[in-house]
Amino acid sequence: MERNDIIDFKALEKELQAAITADEKYKRENAAKLRAVEQRVASYEEFRGIVLASHLKPLERKDKIGGKRTVPWNCHTTQGRPSQDETTEISRNRWKRSGLPFAPFVIQEKTFPQPETSAEFYRDWRRYLSSGPERYQALLQLGGPKLRHLFQVDVGFGLLGEMLVALADHVRPADRWVVLGILRSLASTGRFNLNLSLMSHAERESCRALFQKLQAMGAPISEERDLEEQPGGLQEVESLLQELLRLYQVD
Repeated sequence: MERNDIIDFKALEKELQAAITADEKYKRENAAKLRAVEQRVASYEEFRGIVLASHLKPLERKDKIGGKRTVPWNCHTTQGRPSQDETTEISRNRWKRSGLPFAPFVIQEKTFPQPETSAEFYRDWRRYLSSGPERYQALLQLGGPKLRHLFQVDVGFGLLGEMLVALADHVRPADRWVVLGILRSLASTGRFNLNLSLMSHAERESCRALFQKLQAMGAPISEERDLEEQPGGLQEVESLLQELLRLYQVD
C-alpha cells in the first residue's frame, strides 16, 4: 500500500452503521407489512399506522408506570419539540463528533443538519420539519441529486407521499425546474413503484394536483429565455413532464 493510500476508518464505520440502520429499518417495516396483511386490516390508514409504529417496543416488567420520565416512550409522535437553541446545540455536538465542519441549513429561522443518510433524513423530517413550508424548502435546498443519493435503496414507507404533498401545496413557478428535477430523482429510487402503490388516496390526489399545477404554470420568463437558447430547451422540459406523468401514473 502506498503512503498516500490512507484508509478513513471513521468514514467506513459511519457508512457501515448507516447501512445497518437502513437494513434494520427495512426488515422491521417489511415484517410489519406482513403482519398487517395477515391481520387483514380494514383500511389503508390502519395498515399505514401499523407500519409507522413498527419501531415501538412493548413495556417490560422492569419498566415503571408513573414517576418522572426523562425520555418520551414514543419520540416519533411526541408533540413537543426542542427549542431552537437546543436543536442547534444538538446539531453542533453531532457534527463535532463526526469530525466534519458544522454546516447546517436554515429554513425559516430554524437550523437543521444536512442529512448524510436516509435514516438521518427520515429522523429530521419527522423531528424538525413539522410544517409544509419547512418541508418544501428543505426539499428544494437538498435538490434532486442529493435526494437520489440518500434514497438509492428505498424512499421509506409513507415518505414519498408526504414529499409529494409538500411539493403540491407549495410549488411556485420560479421553482418549477427544481421541482421537476426532484420528481425525476425520486422516480429513480429503489422500489419506487411499490412506494407509489402504497400512497393513500389523499396523497394520490396531491400528486395529481402537483402535476396539474406544473403543467398550468409554465416556466418563468427568465427561465424560458434561458431554455430557448439551449438546444431542445422548452421541448426537453415538456418531454420530461410527460415522462414524469407516466412514471407517477397520473392520468
